Amino acid sequence: MASPSLRDAVGGLDRDPFVSLLGKLIGESRRLQNDPPALVPQEDLVAQHVVDALLPVSMETGGGPLVVRKVSYAEGRSNVIVEYPGTVPGRAISFVGMHMDVVPANPDEWDFDPFSLTFDSEDKDKLRGRGTTDCLGHVALVAQLMRRLGEVKPVLKHSVIAVFIANEENSLITGIGVDGLVKDGLLDKLKNGPLFWIDTADKQPCIGTGGVITWHLKAIGKLFHSGLAHKAINAMELNMEALKEIQTMFYNDFPPHEKEKLYKFATPSTIKPTKWSYPGGGLNQIPGECTISGDIRLTPFYSTTSVVKKLQEYVHDINENIEKLPTRGPVSKYVLPDENLRGRLEITIDEDIMNGVACNLESRGFQALCKATEEIVGHVEPYSITGSLPLIRELQDEGFDVQTAGYGLLKTYHAKNEYCLFSDMAQGFQVFLSIISQLEADV
Repeated sequence: MASPSLRDAVGGLDRDPFVSLLGKLIGESRRLQNDPPALVPQEDLVAQHVVDALLPVSMETGGGPLVVRKVSYAEGRSNVIVEYPGTVPGRAISFVGMHMDVVPANPDEWDFDPFSLTFDSEDKDKLRGRGTTDCLGHVALVAQLMRRLGEVKPVLKHSVIAVFIANEENSLITGIGVDGLVKDGLLDKLKNGPLFWIDTADKQPCIGTGGVITWHLKAIGKLFHSGLAHKAINAMELNMEALKEIQTMFYNDFPPHEKEKLYKFATPSTIKPTKWSYPGGGLNQIPGECTISGDIRLTPFYSTTSVVKKLQEYVHDINENIEKLPTRGPVSKYVLPDENLRGRLEITIDEDIMNGVACNLESRGFQALCKATEEIVGHVEPYSITGSLPLIRELQDEGFDVQTAGYGLLKTYHAKNEYCLFSDMAQGFQVFLSIISQLEADV
């Protein structure tokens, strides 16, 4: 059971200040959309609202113990680090990952305005707007936690640190969010305790995520009239057969891993096409080239570097043995000996490869999160998905004990008509207090 003294002193999540702050944040969301170069978010708008909410209980104003700091690596794109100082050096509990950017929203496709906080007339628990689940709701939630600690001033041995970050939703621009903070050593003290990444959903510990490799497989054949198919190398047929062969080799080399059951992954590693493209032409033309693009979702027990190497080997081997690739019909072929032509494949791997994460199940932070979840939510069911969270594997590799949780709704993540539930956020608030209380009892 969490310490009654801390829970009683801090109380529950106060709806009015939470909703008031969230309303201000959602009101900025039109300018928080992250899809450069067209949409470059201005996270400083959110950062300033967070700072304004916490300054009355900060050391800067003399109204409280909070240490509040804005850190910017690009104009208009701030991060915020907030610390409630503890009494024992080298002890820290941190809540990180509450990002201040959002994915784009098209108002024409929504049933309500995505860029303002609205309420369901029949369900006051439902808070609607872009960012309510991902992730402005968590920004407001953790800001309220820090505000209440600053108001109540409990004596804690651990420092409690919150890090609100820029630039989570897009990786085209780097070095201005949590990656910049880590590089500059501004989060080093967070290694002195568990780091809770608050950007998942459904109130349960997310203990594993997938890596992502995006690829483009180009087939080059010979364009020709469809009535003279024997003089063509059909790039579409070549690409389809080649991809089937690549998928077969991938699943042989990267089968379901034994640890996936322990981590309760919903799916094993997968490779699949998601997009077709070709230069165009008439229906009576056999295409001379086409590209299939797709992705690999990789459980964290396999190396993305090894997978990339294998993909390149697969394509090389198919090119060397193109005659052995299955064809389609009596005149389908990938080699024209009389013309000294061979069909061929080229594979391109995008640079922004993301690695998956397997959280440390022996961590005291994981144990505290599970106990708090069971206590507050009523049950605990850790889960893993091959969806991906950027940045956290890099934190883990840097020596941080990363655990992940979130209190939005997975079904509305990046979706039209996004919303969260105040009751879920209120439970998240109590989970945080329980975690702090449990870890305090260890010292």
